Amino acid sequence: MSVSHITTHVLDAARGRPASGVAVQLLTRDGDAWQPIAEAVTDADGRASQLGPERLAPGDYRLQFDTGAYFDAQGTPTFYPEAVLTFRVDESHCHVPLLLSPFAYSTYRGS
Repeated sequence: MSVSHITTHVLDAARGRPASGVAVQLLTRDGDAWQPIAEAVTDADGRASQLGPERLAPGDYRLQFDTGAYFDAQGTPTFYPEAVLTFRVDESHCHVPLLLSPFAYSTYRGS
């Protein structure tokens, strides 16, 4: 099984475990607009490893996470109904993790 050019891993920092069932969308910049190119839902380990094609052209991309629906499903109020991460892709694989809690989130360039 091949891995897509962009992967993500969502961890629920408040609960201390992977965030499964988070809908995530990959978008590409098209002038001043963003166009969706792929979508996935995180698996039991909080990962989305099949998010888009094996190769992407260098440029700016965005991952949009439906954190509101994730927290709603748990009956947990959240300040952030979505988390949107904009980043630049070069020729190498990009792993973009998201650490999530109801009132904060953070990210970093993974390996």
